[in-house]
Amino acid sequence: MEPTRKQSILVVDDTPENIDVLKGILADRYSVRAATHGELALRIAGKQAPDLILLDVMMPQMDGYEVCRRLKSDPKTADIPVIFVTAKTETADEQTGFDVGAVDYIIKPVNPALVQARVKTHLALADQQRSCRMQVIERTQELEEAQKAAIFMLGDAGHYNDNDTGAHIWRMAAYSAALASAVHWPVDRAHLLQLAAPMHDTGKIGIPDSILKAPRKLTAEEWEIMKTHTEIGHKILSKSRTDLFQLAATVALSHHERWDGSGYPHGLSGDAIPEGARIVAIADVFDALTMRRPYKEAWPVEKALATLQQDAGSHFDPHLVEAFIAIKDEILQIKAKWDGREQAENGEPAQYA
Repeated sequence: MEPTRKQSILVVDDTPENIDVLKGILADRYSVRAATHGELALRIAGKQAPDLILLDVMMPQMDGYEVCRRLKSDPKTADIPVIFVTAKTETADEQTGFDVGAVDYIIKPVNPALVQARVKTHLALADQQRSCRMQVIERTQELEEAQKAAIFMLGDAGHYNDNDTGAHIWRMAAYSAALASAVHWPVDRAHLLQLAAPMHDTGKIGIPDSILKAPRKLTAEEWEIMKTHTEIGHKILSKSRTDLFQLAATVALSHHERWDGSGYPHGLSGDAIPEGARIVAIADVFDALTMRRPYKEAWPVEKALATLQQDAGSHFDPHLVEAFIAIKDEILQIKAKWDGREQAENGEPAQYA
């Protein structure tokens, strides 16, 4: 019989003496590794996926709250339970810890029996949660497929009178999720945005064909009608109270707002624009620029990125544009994947730029 694997604990603290104390409490029962700063902790967690992390809050360069945020935004580490071990005792400090994704809070100086009990409890809970997640995945696969079909139909309806393809709405949705992850959205929230993004133009089903298909520049009156697609989409999607459709409704309403306040329908500016809508706006415009349409050729990626950068601070959130450009390699991988699928469906030879 193979020996039972020791569960692994990662202790993160910038003070070696504190690490030694926790190792002394836990080493007999668990495999304990240590990191003296946040970047090292993230590297170890990403490569070795410990079963649980004991994390100090007050550390130089990157504090424990930021370490936890990054852990929870990475699919490889999002499910690892994090317990803060800290001298910060204010209620607000504890609340911040829970808000960023920690499961518990232990106050220094630590009580050995308490540390052992908390660690044992949260490891057991994590095992139960993994088992439950597997059951949920198995039992809801059919429901998820039905949900995706509904999302596709609503997204396709929004582009029914456009020349866009199904690949466009899923490609820009993948860009949206990648950007959300890059700015440290939790994994489940980034996935929710990927499902919500294709529905951003659902409201176009309420715009007359004479406007949607007009082979000319719209009149001022027609343009005002066209702009109502944001509110129509919000009205349709907000009828559902689920997190997914509430997020989709928010994105539909606000994805034409502009960072400088010159957008519509409400002229919101800066951080008053919901971040999900700011993300989708960048993904949608980038994809529109880099896809071929009957009236234009696809722009080179570098030209499209330069345009985003040029419009950062006026049309787009400059921080999000910077983050989007920083993940260019991931964006190119997404683009190649969906371009390949689109070309295969159209019977075209694959093309790579």
